[in-house]
Amino acid sequence: MTGLFDGVLDHGPLASLTDDTAWLQALLDVEAALARALADTGVLPVRHAEAVADACRADRYDPSALGRAAADGGNPVIPLVGELTARVRETDPEAARHVHRGATSQDVMDTGAMLLARRAGAALLTDLRALADHLRELAGAHRATAMPGRTLLQQALPTTFGAVAAGWANGLAEAADQLQHVLEHRLAVQFGGAVGTLASLGADGPAVTAALAARLDLAEPVLPWHTERGRIAELAGALGRTCGAVGTAAQDIVLLAQTEVGELVEEGGPGVGGSSTLPHKRNPVAAVSALASARQAPGLVANLFAAQIQEHQRAAGSWHAEWLPLTDLLRRTGAAVAWLRTSAARLRVDAARMRANLDATGGLALSERVTTDLAPELGRAEAHRLVADACREAVDSGRELAGVLTRRLDGVRGGERIRALLDPSGYLGSAPVFTDRVTGAGSGRTGEAADTGPEDGTGRTDRAHGG
Repeated sequence: MTGLFDGVLDHGPLASLTDDTAWLQALLDVEAALARALADTGVLPVRHAEAVADACRADRYDPSALGRAAADGGNPVIPLVGELTARVRETDPEAARHVHRGATSQDVMDTGAMLLARRAGAALLTDLRALADHLRELAGAHRATAMPGRTLLQQALPTTFGAVAAGWANGLAEAADQLQHVLEHRLAVQFGGAVGTLASLGADGPAVTAALAARLDLAEPVLPWHTERGRIAELAGALGRTCGAVGTAAQDIVLLAQTEVGELVEEGGPGVGGSSTLPHKRNPVAAVSALASARQAPGLVANLFAAQIQEHQRAAGSWHAEWLPLTDLLRRTGAAVAWLRTSAARLRVDAARMRANLDATGGLALSERVTTDLAPELGRAEAHRLVADACREAVDSGRELAGVLTRRLDGVRGGERIRALLDPSGYLGSAPVFTDRVTGAGSGRTGEAADTGPEDGTGRTDRAHGG
């Protein structure tokens, strides 16, 4: 059943990979793997293990009924084990005696959470890598497209849209690297029994743990981690970082798509981005939805971090408190990434509007360049004073800065030179080079510093970059 908010907040592939059926199958996969691990170590005959595994299909169980029954024991594994045992008993009464052998409920919940995270995380990584690749292409296409750089929401010096998109791509790529590391190296099986000693399995406990880890292709931990929740925290941190990278890009898109700015437009086709009251609106709805999803991550991450503090060998409530925040964090992260992919695919870059906005200050945004040019002759303090006075005059009089400077600097700098200094396309610094480092242009290396130097805005390299 689709909820009222699912179309926005559960967008993308992770919703179905973290729903009740996905959770239930993950728990059953743990029970099946445990039975087979017992057989692998000679504790249980193979035929009995297969009888258990055959009953571990989610479509044979009712998640809603299990959820209601969970109230009596405090977690859904208890009624699930009861139903699983009853089903196995129908075909192999002897095998039914070995269902869930050696495990405690938290073992199944924690290991199930690891499986769920790995499956959902794989889909998330695919989306995240594709998004970063698309933004790299966008950055390369606009390597030299000049636009206002903004600090504290005010125009500062010029930059390029290529550098902006490269920043988005790099942040997302690094978040993907961190998430991949967690998924590949930090997801581990949980198997400790009642207090983390596996006493009920005698000397076979460590061997069964190793076999269970191998069956599920999860890491074998040094010891059970019932109350040491670093793995959950690392996963939460990686997901939170991903949402931060997504949210930064989405917020930039929303701001750049404002009517008064108009440098980006989301073109989603008829009916997309409309308003319930205003016929003229073209809202950047995909970026807005990405931002709405990403903004929920900090609270969910905080809940999971807070749950790390747990008592003795099994906590009273803290591990229970992780289930929904972890599920929601996976879903919100998946939705954020999926929506930003949609936004990026819809983006139209208005280079002419970017240039018009650069020109809107009448050259004021390039005043630093004039100061730098004058400093060797006049000294930095005097150059700064002269240019600052000219800026004030230009603002007060409404005149172009170039005209004011030409008059004030008569005999020091000619009008042609001053206009060249105030041309934004000639003061982009190393923005194109930084873009190339992300796109891999000219070096064959993506994400590394290329051995090229800063450009003067015309495509010429002034000096070599030492790496």
